[in-house]
Amino acid sequence: MLFNTNIRLTLPVVCFVWQIAMIILFGVFIRYDEESDTHWVETKAHDNITSDIENDFYFRYPSFQDVHVMIFVGFGFLMTFLKRYSFGAVGFNFLIASFGLQWALLMQGWFHSLDPQTGKIFIGVESLINADFCVAGCLIAYGAVLGKVSPVQLLVMTLFGVTLFAVEEYIILNLLHARDAGGSMVIHTFGGYYGLAISRVLYRPNLHQSKRMQGSVYHSDTFAMIGTLFLWMFWPSFNSAITDHGDGQHRAVINTYLCLASTVLTTVAISSLSQKTGKLDMVHIQNSTLAGGVALGTAAEFMISPYGALIVGFFCGIISTMGYIFISPFLEKTLKIQDTCGIHNLHAMPGVIGGIVGAITAAAASESVYGKQGLINTFDFTGDFKDRTVLTQGGYQAAGMCVSIVFGVVGGAIVGSILKLPIWGDPADENCFDDEVYWEVREPEHQESIPPILEYNNHMIHKQQDL
Repeated sequence: MLFNTNIRLTLPVVCFVWQIAMIILFGVFIRYDEESDTHWVETKAHDNITSDIENDFYFRYPSFQDVHVMIFVGFGFLMTFLKRYSFGAVGFNFLIASFGLQWALLMQGWFHSLDPQTGKIFIGVESLINADFCVAGCLIAYGAVLGKVSPVQLLVMTLFGVTLFAVEEYIILNLLHARDAGGSMVIHTFGGYYGLAISRVLYRPNLHQSKRMQGSVYHSDTFAMIGTLFLWMFWPSFNSAITDHGDGQHRAVINTYLCLASTVLTTVAISSLSQKTGKLDMVHIQNSTLAGGVALGTAAEFMISPYGALIVGFFCGIISTMGYIFISPFLEKTLKIQDTCGIHNLHAMPGVIGGIVGAITAAAASESVYGKQGLINTFDFTGDFKDRTVLTQGGYQAAGMCVSIVFGVVGGAIVGSILKLPIWGDPADENCFDDEVYWEVREPEHQESIPPILEYNNHMIHKQQDL
């Protein structure tokens, strides 16, 4: 029997109890901010605002819309490459995001915007973007355990992931005062190592029993490519969504746009060179083409220059693709990390590269390039940080990257130990990567046999090649 009977009651109970808890907590803590409250009319008069166009909604909503599509469509469809796990990829992505964004609004609110006088959290459109960012870290981690865990395990993983994210985000952005507009460190590095650490703790020595399910087929790779294209097109919005209005946001879009384009070219080149036939591997095209967007997240709003963005993309395409060819097999064989989607190559490594690029670019910033006020605006050298130098800022940027790695690895190991408890209804080794375990799958009357896997289209099994 594929279906674990423990999940039959556990999943509905968890969903109902959680949503009731959210209703109560939102009732106690969450309120509209001044720009979404009906008192906006009075605020306009008090602040001499003449038009509703000055409301932050009109600045941020287009970016929010793009980020929201990335979270629910981009991430979801990117993970549909498995031949028999498309429901789980898109459906559980939907569940995790909806579950996590509510908790993220509370956690981030408690750390960043809790009003000490009223004890309330005031939310607006920027709060929604930040909640989506928080959830992105958990969706990245999901990629490492895709097809190997139960929906209840995913909810537990998201609960702790959002909590850890809010804490490390507060440390990096508020205490260290590092800049990370696109989340190379806070989102991608944390989410990548969080997922990898969980996958290591949940290592399945007999996962080969479901080997027949681990590969892709033609149509599943096509669906996954839909996710790739949505993510690729909207990544400039992701990296610029919460930057300062004006030149910073404008620059972040340009830099990300160029970096992504450069990444595609080098990914295609390395993918072709890696095959004796010169053909392209769809795994690389689906994933490594996005690595530039990850790596430029920290430095997107800096004066990295257009050619600098192209350089970052150039090297990211090479490193990420080589990661799928060489590092993923090493992680699985030697370190016992079964990374279903290859998040180490798409998020963890490029996230670290982004942290390094951000630290170097910050330390090299000069008044001749940025201008005096430009330095202050870009790095927010105001208040308690008004006397900080660019070299010091570069050091804190590097420290922020280290914090994200530590939170990801240590937090993932602890959460993985919790998920390892035999109470969550996870699938047996022979039933991994199969939608039938948790979904009602309607098959034709005469079901076709499952085709053999193509190892070059498998994220987890590497075919040795002579390069």
